[in-house]
Amino acid sequence: MSLLETVDGPAQLRGMTITELTELAGEIREFLIEHVSRTGGHLGPNLGVVELTIALHTVFESPRDRLLWDTGHQSYVHKLLTGRQSGFDRLRQAGGLSGYPSRAESEHDLVENSHASTALSYADGLARADAYRGHTDRAVVAVIGDGAMTGGMAWEALNNLADGPDRPLVIVLNDNQRSYAPTRGGVADHFSALRAGHDGPGVFEQLGLAYTGPVDGHDIGALQEALRRARALGRPVVVHVVTEKGRGFVHTENNELDRGHTVKPMDPRTGKALAPSTKGRSFTSVFGERIVEIAAERPDVVAITAAMLEPTGLLPMRQRFPDRVIDVGIAEQHAVTMAAGLAMGGVHPVVAVYSTFVNRALDQVLMDVALHRCAVTFVLDRSGITGNDGPSHNGMWDMSVLQVVPGLRIAAPRDGARLAELLDEAVAWSEGPTLVRFPKGPTGEDLPAEMTFAGMDVLRRSGSLDVLVVSVGALARVALGVAEGIRAQGIGVTVIDPRWVSPVNPGLADVARRHRLVVTIEDNSRIGGIGATISQTLRDAGVSTPLREFGVPRRFLGHGSRDDVLSECGLTVQDISLAVVGAVADLDGGNGYSTLDGIDGALARLLLRHRSGKEER
Repeated sequence: MSLLETVDGPAQLRGMTITELTELAGEIREFLIEHVSRTGGHLGPNLGVVELTIALHTVFESPRDRLLWDTGHQSYVHKLLTGRQSGFDRLRQAGGLSGYPSRAESEHDLVENSHASTALSYADGLARADAYRGHTDRAVVAVIGDGAMTGGMAWEALNNLADGPDRPLVIVLNDNQRSYAPTRGGVADHFSALRAGHDGPGVFEQLGLAYTGPVDGHDIGALQEALRRARALGRPVVVHVVTEKGRGFVHTENNELDRGHTVKPMDPRTGKALAPSTKGRSFTSVFGERIVEIAAERPDVVAITAAMLEPTGLLPMRQRFPDRVIDVGIAEQHAVTMAAGLAMGGVHPVVAVYSTFVNRALDQVLMDVALHRCAVTFVLDRSGITGNDGPSHNGMWDMSVLQVVPGLRIAAPRDGARLAELLDEAVAWSEGPTLVRFPKGPTGEDLPAEMTFAGMDVLRRSGSLDVLVVSVGALARVALGVAEGIRAQGIGVTVIDPRWVSPVNPGLADVARRHRLVVTIEDNSRIGGIGATISQTLRDAGVSTPLREFGVPRRFLGHGSRDDVLSECGLTVQDISLAVVGAVADLDGGNGYSTLDGIDGALARLLLRHRSGKEER
């Protein structure tokens, strides 16, 4: 039996020798490479913190001592040491382990928000709470990477950590010189100087914090000694640990782009993906290609990324126009207000960010960009349901949150061709901010319009004017599937893609007035989403046509594939078709479904089951 197989909790580590712990570290790396190669996940960050995590669990006593992982994608080793080895067979899959800390999984997980630069604020609050309540026998430990230290919230916390009562709070600075890509800027330069052992106090000491390091993050004995000294101080202290992201696996060590930050299922011998990640081009790659073409045509266009150069598709532009791509680090708020300043100076900035991260900069979008009518284009990747990364990474709030911003025009392309067209239109708009949002994954084949009406694309028109389906973005294929399903029941249907979904096109009210029922389909929250806004627009225009909105329910969604999560939300062709057929039957005056001509018995039974089991969605 291996050492790892004998560990079902951190207490067992404290009786092991350094030799045994070093052997355990090797077994953990082998386990991670074997299992994450099968499921995919954050391999590089976890290979880099093996010895650090072991040392933390031998010096501190979780869960009495609280361990917080900033961002959290480096918590796989922590999960292995806290009794969750069996769950790695379904890592990041429905019913399996989350790829981030999860309070539902273990008492050893306290913070599961996987957004960066937050752990120091949590830690400050927890340590102050202990001090107020007289608990002096336990510590709070926050592990934060040097990449996350480029985020402004981390420095807001540091500014306050030296203030207030003495309290046992240990900040482990996991310095691997990277976030997704190499860390850039003044913070990175200062940490480099600290690693080199320059004379004089560093920034942490100047802020009033104790500091120790740098410590070799792959030497368990040295780590234990530094952590024990830090704990004994009984006040906020920074332990500067130097680690190597992707350590111990040739294919991550040699990958200078991201050090295996996130890998897809692969052959561990070759590092090659087991299957193509997508069928055809992704939305991200279409954006990346088109923004380069736009930049070649428009010398005033620059791009901004918040430490996500390659994931947001900006790597080709950096390669072609290196001086016109700005990486601000994990600092979305600064990125947005800097973009406002660029626009005021006569430049057209394109801010490329994951949908989930733009939530962090709502005030800046609202007050710094929109209030000044700055011509800034926002490109939101990973909008809608992302799936495997879990609740904090779904981009299901962007349209609800950002529709409140006056003057912001929002586009939702359904395919690759529309993404290129709408990006062109967005960058050409000079009267205020624009936004283009799209999901993770492949674009699929283009879906041409049958005709265009008032700037909206009519994707399908058949039969009488019974149901108007308003398709939002990449759920167009679902909308077209619904159209086929209800048409087969003798119900006339029109499918429209507005392209620009907010503000609502006034022509939509004219179309809705001619139909008996309006249906909206979106992969955004139903609360404050496009469907809700269309409903309000129709009421304002005096249109009495009833409307049904289909979207994401108001709850945090678990991890799983995109298709799994969409199905859980009822956003499938079958679910929506059944509900629409039932709604039409109700319009015909029946209490059940028998009044709808042409409906067969099997469909009637499905409808009744849908009414009883899924209507509350």
